[in-house]
Amino acid sequence: MSNRYEIRPIATVIGGHTEVADDYQGGVEALIRLHAEYPDETLRGLADFSHLVVTWHFHLATPQDVALHVRSPRNNPQWPATGTFAHRNHRRPNQLATSFPRVLGVHGRDIHVTDLDAVDGTPILDLAPYFPAMGPQGAIHTPTWVPEMLPDYWRNPDER
Repeated sequence: MSNRYEIRPIATVIGGHTEVADDYQGGVEALIRLHAEYPDETLRGLADFSHLVVTWHFHLATPQDVALHVRSPRNNPQWPATGTFAHRNHRRPNQLATSFPRVLGVHGRDIHVTDLDAVDGTPILDLAPYFPAMGPQGAIHTPTWVPEMLPDYWRNPDER
């Protein structure tokens, strides 16, 4: 059995954010356009859900961006040095991300969404509806630096 596998994008982000940014991801609309090899019917019923689980590739990152060591989030020395897998950024080995955008509608192969923190042109590797029953169970907690770092993450870019 091989450790290697191939994943091909199933869709592409059209519009929305045009630049990579650490904050101000909210309130921007985009399309997730399913590639032509997938029939429209594969999206049937998706508009009945409020949110998606979207797996995407940090396509603007390079293999040289991968950092397998500890560092402070956003290189801020006020926050503790943490390992690669305690971060959610492009420095991860496979440079993958997961987002939970809100579905605004589905038209043909286009899924209209908002609050997707991927940029125009991002390859989408997979998508699925969000099922709350399959979400986190039990109390959720994070280190104190997470809310300190992200108070503006979902603010609209126009509110800067």
